[in-house]
Amino acid sequence: MKHRNLILISLVFIAIQACSPQKASNEDLTQRLSDQLNVLVQATDDSEKLPRSWTEKDGYKMIGIRDWCSGFPPGMYWYMYELSNDEQWKNTAIKTTEKLDGVQFYTGTHDLGFMVFCSYGNAYRLTGDEAYKEVILQGAESLASRFNPVTGAIRSWDWGKWQFPVIIDNMMNLEMLFWASKVSGDNRFRDIAVTHANTTLEHHFRDDMSSYHVVSYDTITGEVERKQTHQGYSDDSAWARGQSWGLYGYIVCYRETGDPKYLKAAEDIAAFIIPNLPEDLVPYWDYNDPKIPNVKRDASAGALLASAFYELGTMVEDGQRYFDLADQLLETLSSPEYLAEGGANGGFLLKHSVGHLPGNSEIDVPLNYADYYYLEAIKRKRELKK
Repeated sequence: MKHRNLILISLVFIAIQACSPQKASNEDLTQRLSDQLNVLVQATDDSEKLPRSWTEKDGYKMIGIRDWCSGFPPGMYWYMYELSNDEQWKNTAIKTTEKLDGVQFYTGTHDLGFMVFCSYGNAYRLTGDEAYKEVILQGAESLASRFNPVTGAIRSWDWGKWQFPVIIDNMMNLEMLFWASKVSGDNRFRDIAVTHANTTLEHHFRDDMSSYHVVSYDTITGEVERKQTHQGYSDDSAWARGQSWGLYGYIVCYRETGDPKYLKAAEDIAAFIIPNLPEDLVPYWDYNDPKIPNVKRDASAGALLASAFYELGTMVEDGQRYFDLADQLLETLSSPEYLAEGGANGGFLLKHSVGHLPGNSEIDVPLNYADYYYLEAIKRKRELKK
């Protein structure tokens, strides 16, 4: 009997040893991320504004609530609370979300999904506080006000020489409309999201399923006026983050509608992206820059891909190939090449993102949306492993 008990104890110990490295790794990474983001919080928490980026030369780039990136810091802190179950992060997330008070009424941007759903959306999901729900529903109303039935799309920018510009990034804001439709019972939000997704699918993509950044429409006829790639290498190039926005957006559309054409779109976009990735999978800033491999990487595009691949893998029979890509991307992003050393990088997590290279803006810097989708990817991976 003693011998049998000894065998059982040994088997249990072996099992614990087999499991504990992963558990320890998760806990170690969570603690490291928490410590790092605490540096960011300590440096910026007292400001009424929110941190968007940082450089050693200029310090923090702080933004107001009407900046398209304003929803990411509170979203980052909500994800940190979810990953750590630490009440400190809940309190920080609540305080930072409250800084956005009033943004839900702003109708001058298409980016309300980023601004409202990444912040208040996560707040409502994790707390169930009805006050957050009302903010999101108002945000959806404000976003819907930018829809034009003639063009069949939500207007993106209110500046520039375009008649009615629609950017591929706008696919990311549809998730809030789908959510609002389910919660309110108002199909208008869903109809707008579906129409916008269909219009974008028809006009934004080339034969190889790479996408333009901007498509502008004639507001009288609804016909395409112009196609450009404003933040990429050239109008005919594939700006990396734009490809990631499109992939993520159509994955959401398939999740919310079950329409197989959206899943096909997502897989076709992925089929364009994957062969164009470098060995470590973190994208070059534009897949068609002729100076590749001697060009900047974009960790934000990589973080988006990792998060998107985890969800796409749950939607197809051979999903393991997407899980493997996401795992490899996360491993790279969590390596010293991309994950900042403790206390460095202004407290932001990821290094080497690119905002707008042709505009000489935010080149090879940390960006709050890179950190947001990096944390989301970690969260999705851990949920899959449960």
